[in-house]
Amino acid sequence: MNLAEIQRALREEKLDAWVIWDFRGSNPILPRLLPGKRHLTRRVVLVIPSTGQAHLAVSPLDANQFQGVMLGDAPVAVEEYSGWRALHAWLGANLAGRVAMEYSPGNALPVMSQVDAGSVELVRSLGVEVVSSANLVQASAARWGGAALANHRKASDMVDEVKNEAFAHIGKALAAGSIIHEHDAARFIRDRFKALGLEWPDGPIVATNGHAGDPHFEPSERVPTVIRRGDLILIDLWARVPGDENVHADVTWMGFAGDTIPEQVQKAFETVIAARDAALALAQERWKASQGVQGWELDDAAMGVLKSRGFENGIKHRTGHSLSQGPLVHGLGMNLDNLETHDTRPMLTDTGFTIEPGVYFPEFGIRSEINVYVDAAQGPVVTSRIQREWIRV
Repeated sequence: MNLAEIQRALREEKLDAWVIWDFRGSNPILPRLLPGKRHLTRRVVLVIPSTGQAHLAVSPLDANQFQGVMLGDAPVAVEEYSGWRALHAWLGANLAGRVAMEYSPGNALPVMSQVDAGSVELVRSLGVEVVSSANLVQASAARWGGAALANHRKASDMVDEVKNEAFAHIGKALAAGSIIHEHDAARFIRDRFKALGLEWPDGPIVATNGHAGDPHFEPSERVPTVIRRGDLILIDLWARVPGDENVHADVTWMGFAGDTIPEQVQKAFETVIAARDAALALAQERWKASQGVQGWELDDAAMGVLKSRGFENGIKHRTGHSLSQGPLVHGLGMNLDNLETHDTRPMLTDTGFTIEPGVYFPEFGIRSEINVYVDAAQGPVVTSRIQREWIRV
């Protein structure tokens, strides 16, 4: 993160400071701005003013973890406080005017609600106006950088390879008359990720038929399900080159282990593909026209297709989520969402997101997921493979 760029964004938003408030690792923005593994036990407050040096208030118990800490290439002034009175005095001396915090009015964007209400009340009690830092987070902590993009593309190639191997592995077992369960296929994927040197936090999803109707189904050895001829198979898998400075590749593909795909299943598949493509097309069209686009608009583009073709009752989630650096697959930037939230954050260069519309029913579910990176020269480009037809297993 570059201090000058953050301060430019602060001035553009007419903000006096950005206040990053953390208690025992509660705020994911702090390690994005000040990288490093830390075990924090007390309150830590990073204040980035619109001009001048950034300041960090830290308990003596945690201060040694911030020795020589830098915000990008700029040193941070680390100042110890020894009690609540000292912390309050420090806040009073360093905060004034209008500041941003990881807070979302009315909980409009839960992903930005990282600071508890009491801490916001404390800052406001000092006569300071508090607004959401959502736009600042996206403009700084959600941006990738060249190395992250290169490693994301590398992970995308390997994840696609493993996806193909997983479907082929299932197909070979079925052809041989061997028993293969959903959790067996999931274990195969994890083993391949490990062999390729990738890391992943959880998953993957391997779901057949009605299990695919649960968007977050988890295959379980405790409740084993055999994959059989004629089954619909959804595989959602994600992994990255190791390190929180890298971005996950996260894709979903559909397979069918039979000859004749039921008419309603085929219609749902074609509709989901069209919905995915509609969101991508709007992002690219707005870019080419030098017009901005917000997350909720991209969601509406996909949802409009699902609804117009009669699949509104199968909608269970938003169209996509941010992809960014950090420990989580779901990133800190714009989500494609006008269902679960009304995401008004704009699409920015050097950020990424998934497009993954789906429809879900008791008998089956369909989802298609691609990854998009917003290139400064080319605009939104797909970094993953794009499914057009069923994978025949």
